[in-house]
Amino acid sequence: MERVSVFIDGENFLYGMKSINKFYSDFHFDFKKYIINLTKGRKLIDVYYFIAPLKQEITPELYKKQQKLLTRLRQKGIKTILCKRTKRDNSDGTQSHKIKEDDIRLALQMQKDAYENKFDIAILVSGDGDFVPLPEYLSEKSKKMEVAYFEGQTAFTLLRVCNFRVFLINKKILNKFFYRE
Repeated sequence: MERVSVFIDGENFLYGMKSINKFYSDFHFDFKKYIINLTKGRKLIDVYYFIAPLKQEITPELYKKQQKLLTRLRQKGIKTILCKRTKRDNSDGTQSHKIKEDDIRLALQMQKDAYENKFDIAILVSGDGDFVPLPEYLSEKSKKMEVAYFEGQTAFTLLRVCNFRVFLINKKILNKFFYRE
């Protein structure tokens, strides 16, 4: 049976959801159920979710929701990898926050797990073109890579170099995996 590990780019996932419906939120998405659907018929080894924590003093309500999401993910056996969020001064005088290190941490974790022979197939849940070199590296380690990406939110170079299956995430797919609270 093929061994599978899943690597979720949390920020990319949220923006993909919002591109489909601005009211969608990862706070109400059943990641475990979605992952089971992606990996059916195969042995799930690990699931990683890469995210930058929000600051409580800046967005207290969103901070609480994110903490609930992180707790839920951990309770379902999903490993949450916390990345940095840095402040940026914009040209219009406002400030924004940018996530740092999430792509590199995801890539390094995938490479480490491939090197340690933890999986046969890596599923990348992201359409970010920064991950284009990964399939080549995994191929050298006799591993395969699948990509789950949002409709209209992916670098086509990533899909071209992917050496195995691709999964489209659209509104119909998303709607199957929301909690009904």
